[in-house]
Amino acid sequence: MNLTRSPYQKGALVAPLGFKASGVHAGFRHDPNRLDLALLEGNDVCVAAGVFTMNVFCAAPVQMCRERLGGVGYGTARAVVVNSGIANAATGVDGLDAALGTARIAAEAIGCAEDDVLVASTGVIGKQLSLDPFEQHLARAHEHASDMPQAAHDAACAIMTTDTMPKEVTYSWKSNDPACWGSTFTVGGCCKGSGMIMPNMATMIALLTTDFPVAGPAAHAALTAAVAESFNKVTVDSDTSTNDTCLLLASGAAAPEGMEPVSEGQAYTEFCDVLRAVCEDLARLIAIDGEGATRLVTVAVEGAASDADADLAARAIANSPLVKTAIAGRDANWGRIAAAVGKSGASFDQASVDIDIMGIPVMRSGLPVEFSEDEALARFEEPEIPIEVNLGAGECSTQIWTCDMTHEYITINGDYRT
Repeated sequence: MNLTRSPYQKGALVAPLGFKASGVHAGFRHDPNRLDLALLEGNDVCVAAGVFTMNVFCAAPVQMCRERLGGVGYGTARAVVVNSGIANAATGVDGLDAALGTARIAAEAIGCAEDDVLVASTGVIGKQLSLDPFEQHLARAHEHASDMPQAAHDAACAIMTTDTMPKEVTYSWKSNDPACWGSTFTVGGCCKGSGMIMPNMATMIALLTTDFPVAGPAAHAALTAAVAESFNKVTVDSDTSTNDTCLLLASGAAAPEGMEPVSEGQAYTEFCDVLRAVCEDLARLIAIDGEGATRLVTVAVEGAASDADADLAARAIANSPLVKTAIAGRDANWGRIAAAVGKSGASFDQASVDIDIMGIPVMRSGLPVEFSEDEALARFEEPEIPIEVNLGAGECSTQIWTCDMTHEYITINGDYRT
């Protein structure tokens, strides 16, 4: 497979054929220079798939999208509307009415069925979402929607909350499947996420598009698998949002004439691999942009007795405030890593554990290894800090992305509503 990667491409949402997007200021935020309403449109009705938060306090848009995707995570959609600033979570019946009203207003502006509009919201929990900004600005968002990169970049900016940068990724590939006659397909996506990040079945908000012709059930299966190995492997602060939403729209616009949506075979395997690659890059960008973060931290655990044990150990390290603050302080404190693994619930013998920090051996067979503190301090200047642990208990492994935790994290979250 000939794969072309554009990890930070402006306008990734419209890199696949068959889509247009926009981002405008609608008044959800006080700053008139802050974009806060994003619109993603397919030129026609698309195959749609979604994966959502497992938080019981799920937001009204999550509830609505689940229903519109038939309770099975897939269906069809023409458009997605996202507002930032107000989460529309813990808002009861009024919140559900607002989500449905948003879809109605968008459908009128676009000229499509209400049921073909999905919505997502992000921001402050517990505040009612007024329909006035949608009524005043959704038509304008539709008028501004285009397949130009800047328009889609505006959409990526409009979904941001405490993010410091938009997150956009595109991959294209020329299929090796004879059934596709050498066609080139693309997957593009953008996401937002900086704090309240330890997703369970999604990330905070992620929008993905593709021009590959994939059937609904297969699209959902591919998305679920990709999310499991990407967005579900990132944590900033171990908190799962009420609004986590990951939506995929597939236009099929790059398919050879007469090709039906696929559910298996070589081309579908290629699509699954590329979708996962896009999601992994976006997940890494979330960790890089963690609130107040200065370093991306990659935690790799191998030698576990089971996949579950590998995940338990990796998450214990990645979520440990002591580990994260040690990295912020440029301290190669391996004792905090060992303690985190020990409390994780993973099964292992401490006498079999090896630990490396930034490629430096600091523990072998459960005992400390002397290392140069000066060398460690120098390696802390790298933008990515790898932590590697071998439990010596089996053949299973995993990888988690996180970040350090600085004073700025406290400042951002202490001042969030003020």
